[in-house]
Amino acid sequence: MSARDLDWRPLALVPLLALIAAPLVGSASTWLTLTVAGLAMGMIIFIIASGLTLVFGLMDVLNFGHGVFIALGAFVATSVLGAMGDWTASAALWRNLVAVLPAMVVAMLVAGAVGLAFERFIVRPVYGQHLKQILITMGGMIIGEELIKVVWGPQQIPLPLPAGMRGSLLVGDAAIEKYRLIAVVVGLAVFALLAWTLARTKVGLLIRAGVQDREMVESLGYRIRRLFVGVFVVGSALAGLGGVMWGLYQQSVVPQMGAQVNILIFIVIIIGGLGSTSGALIGALLVGLMANYTGFLLPKVALFSNIALMVAILLWRPQGLFPVTSR
Repeated sequence: MSARDLDWRPLALVPLLALIAAPLVGSASTWLTLTVAGLAMGMIIFIIASGLTLVFGLMDVLNFGHGVFIALGAFVATSVLGAMGDWTASAALWRNLVAVLPAMVVAMLVAGAVGLAFERFIVRPVYGQHLKQILITMGGMIIGEELIKVVWGPQQIPLPLPAGMRGSLLVGDAAIEKYRLIAVVVGLAVFALLAWTLARTKVGLLIRAGVQDREMVESLGYRIRRLFVGVFVVGSALAGLGGVMWGLYQQSVVPQMGAQVNILIFIVIIIGGLGSTSGALIGALLVGLMANYTGFLLPKVALFSNIALMVAILLWRPQGLFPVTSR
C-alpha cells in the first residue's frame, strides 16, 4: 500500500483520544504520565498481538491458546534473570541490558519451539474447523498452564525490574518511569522490523499475498504450508518476548497471566483488522491509552472500557481499522 492510498483517518485516533482525555484529567503532568504509561502498555500488547494477527489473517486459525506462550516467556525470564543477579542488581543500565536481552532471546527461542510443537500436534489437525480450533487450543493452553506449574510451581513469582530500570525521569512536573520508555522503544523496534520484513522482503510479499489470496499463492508453486508454520513460530516467539515485557511491567508472573492478557489481545486484533500489523499497532495503542485514562478517571468503568472502544470502532468500521482479509 502506497502513502497515497493509505487511509490516514485511523491514525488520527491515537492523538485524538489523548487530546480528549487532556481536559478530563486536568493536570498536564498527570496527563503526560498517563499517556506515556498507556503508550508503553500498548506497545507491549502490540508485541504480543502482532504475530497472532498474522496467524489469524494468513492461517485462518482461531488460536485461543496464544496465552500459554506469553506465560512461558515470562517464566523463562524469571529463571534467566534469577541466574544473573549480579547483573540485574547493578545500577548501570548497560549491565541490566546484558541480563535482560539474553532473557528475551531465550524466552523467544523456547516459546518458538513450543509453538512449533503446538502447531504440529494441536492446530494442524483442525485447520478449517473453527469450533474445534477454539476448543482444542483452549485445551492446549490449560495443559500448558499446568505444565508451567509443574516446572515453576503454582504460586506467583516476583519478576522485579533490574536496578537501573527502576525509578522515573522528571519531565517538568511529570514523572515518567524509565521502564515504560524502554517498552516504547522496544515496541517501535519490533514494529519497524515487522513493517520492513512485510514490505521489503520476498517472505513478506508472500505473507501479504497469502493473507489476501491464499489459493493464488499456492497456484504459483509456493509451499504455503511451510510459510504457515514459520508465521506461527514467529508469532509464538513474539508472544514470548511480550511475556517478558509484560512480566517486567507487572513485576510478577503467574501461570494464568496469558489467559488474562488474551482478552486484550483479541480486542486489539478485532479493532485493527485481521492480518494487519499497522492495525494491530493502532489498536494496541488505543487499548493502552483507554485503560490508563479510564483507570484514573473512572476505575469502575475501566473493566469494560476497551470493549466499549471496540464496539464503537466496529460501528464505524465493521472489518476493523485496516482490514486485510474479509475472514
